[in-house]
Amino acid sequence: MVLKIAIIGAGVNGLSCGVQLAKYYKNLAEITIISEVFSPHTTGDGSAGLWGPYLIGSTKSEKIIEWSKITHDFFEELWLSDDSGIAGICLIPAIRVSSSNDDIMEDFWKDIVYGWRRLTKYELEKLSNETGNKFVQGMQFMTFTAEPIKLLPYLTEIFKKFNGKLIEGKIENFNDFVKNSNYDVIINCTGLGSKTLIGDKNVHAIRGQVARVQAPWMYYTYLDEASNGNYIIPNTESVVIGGTHQMEDYNTIPDEGDKKFILNGCKQIVPALENASFLFDWVGLRPGRTEVRIEKVITDDGKIIIHNYGHGGSGVTICWGCATNVLELLKPKSNL
Repeated sequence: MVLKIAIIGAGVNGLSCGVQLAKYYKNLAEITIISEVFSPHTTGDGSAGLWGPYLIGSTKSEKIIEWSKITHDFFEELWLSDDSGIAGICLIPAIRVSSSNDDIMEDFWKDIVYGWRRLTKYELEKLSNETGNKFVQGMQFMTFTAEPIKLLPYLTEIFKKFNGKLIEGKIENFNDFVKNSNYDVIINCTGLGSKTLIGDKNVHAIRGQVARVQAPWMYYTYLDEASNGNYIIPNTESVVIGGTHQMEDYNTIPDEGDKKFILNGCKQIVPALENASFLFDWVGLRPGRTEVRIEKVITDDGKIIIHNYGHGGSGVTICWGCATNVLELLKPKSNL
């Protein structure tokens, strides 16, 4: 018996599920990814792909650690391989700072990354003087960037090599699709689309506007934890500067006020960005949720549904770990 599996959604989580399931089942399953859009037109394609738990709701820290560690290990494996360039994997220094004494700088994941340490009082004062802010806490570590504009095509090609199929199309009614399709397993990786597709009222948009500039001299990531803080994340061919995280904002048009905040704020942090060539603005809607949902449901006629969405700003950070979780949920009922 050949198991027929449909994965809905071709973002980093849908493709991660596709690759892991295709590798595991090989010729024992027919796996199809169905999506309205594919790379380079997904929301993730415009993001910087920085590894680091961010905007992930009230998801339990132990689950974040589990998923993040598995994903970090996957990126490390890719980084050490000949595929690191084509997959868009880089190791980069990162600084995170805060102007608040509140316990907002979560570091429960500090043992996953390389070289994590607290910034000294002297270092905080130096950064404060350089940027005009008053930082009272900060951390430094090494982390990965996994650029989705490269990672998504890379995962797609691996999926296809394992005989995975791609279908471009939009599913209007999830229940009808489950009932009337010939798939034994349906994996929902629709992100923000789950708000309407399955009527999940806990799903909401977290609007993110960024700009990309040409600044090849930037070699470290800078993240200000303030609610109106800026960030600077180098990619291989450009630098992402940002940004916003506006809850329940569904506007996908770049805003001039946000652009001014981004450009002025990042130039204050790194004055050399004044000489950077501006490339373009970009807006993406992160798939926020009260917490990440990874859950298996069995229908009355025995079909298996697995939901995997609500990753917020951590889609890249936890994608491989979440896909591993999905595979574990499926294995016991596969009868293979």
